[in-house]
Amino acid sequence: MMLNQLKSWNMLKWSIAFLTAVCCLASACESSKTTTATTTSSTAISRSPKLNSDQRPTNIILMIGDGMGLTQITAGLYSNGNKLNLERFPIVGLHKSYSSDNLVTDSAAGATAFSTGQKTYNGAIGVDNDSMSLYTILEEAEANGLPTGMVSTSTIVHATPASFIAHQAQRSYYEAIAADFLKTDIDLFIGGGKKYFDRREDDRDLLAELKAKGYQVSNYFEQPLDRVNINYQTNFAYLTSDSDPLTVEQGRSYLKPASIMACDFLDKRAKDNGFFLMIEGAQIDWGGHANNSQYIITEMIDFDNTIGAVLDFAARDGNTLVIVTADHETGGYAINPGSTHDSIIGAFTSDYHTAALIPVFAYGPGSQLFSGIYENTEIYYKMRDAFGFGDKTAEQ
Repeated sequence: MMLNQLKSWNMLKWSIAFLTAVCCLASACESSKTTTATTTSSTAISRSPKLNSDQRPTNIILMIGDGMGLTQITAGLYSNGNKLNLERFPIVGLHKSYSSDNLVTDSAAGATAFSTGQKTYNGAIGVDNDSMSLYTILEEAEANGLPTGMVSTSTIVHATPASFIAHQAQRSYYEAIAADFLKTDIDLFIGGGKKYFDRREDDRDLLAELKAKGYQVSNYFEQPLDRVNINYQTNFAYLTSDSDPLTVEQGRSYLKPASIMACDFLDKRAKDNGFFLMIEGAQIDWGGHANNSQYIITEMIDFDNTIGAVLDFAARDGNTLVIVTADHETGGYAINPGSTHDSIIGAFTSDYHTAALIPVFAYGPGSQLFSGIYENTEIYYKMRDAFGFGDKTAEQ
């Protein structure tokens, strides 16, 4: 009798194990279905608290200081008379920057987390772990009738801006990323990388194609940005350099005026419906890679001056949420003993990125969502909540 009971018990255990395995497999298959194609999975359910309609902003401006960790901010602050515009933000949080395949993220995976709400592998541009396209916050804003824009001190096809508008398996596919711009209706973009648009291996002239699509197109070779007579009735594209833009120390000075121009342009086109704008101070990161304190500091101050101008716009407008963060820290940057306010003695542990927590600053309606410690993917969900997109899904 005992032997038969033991056999029955073993059969029951095996049955339970088998059914559990089948359920897990079915769940995994269903999960796989929801993360493929042009995808709606990243817009399915908000993970952040809901805002009431009277708490929501009309506009969202996301500012990304690439490679900007706490020490980069600190060095910029002390070198700028012990003050930064970042001190004007009432809300400060921290995000966890790691990617799906590495504790140390790169800009592509980091920006894709911001733009889609999903962790992905290093090098991925707007795609998931299976290299399937993910729906971005910029694309969703467009689908909801909001004008959109991007400004960067890198090439406009570099990892951070690319992750908001393109869908490529690798960040190095610059020409393919440039071609993805033609698949959207982004209202404004300003940054470097002209050669990826008009001197391509496939002989396409994307600048001519943009003009044919109705864009007003100009570049640094034709006229300075501040001399362009903008037509607010058409989309606008301006290329600031043939390849990478200059550094601040070499004379680059367009980030602040371009950002002011972008705010004004999108505000006029929004007609009270709101807009989405991403602004990148890209070369803080490059100073970290170069282990060059002065490079970091000058780029940090340039980015902060731009933050000040954007905050001024938001204060006048009263309905603009401004978020400032970074994709990761670069260089393992430290300020060593012997440093003064006028002379930073910097040290580095790496010429690559590190895995430190990253600060998030928020100002304006909806800013309360950004306090605390959370995953970098939460920035996407918080922006969706702030826009009031709710739990809707949308198709590309």
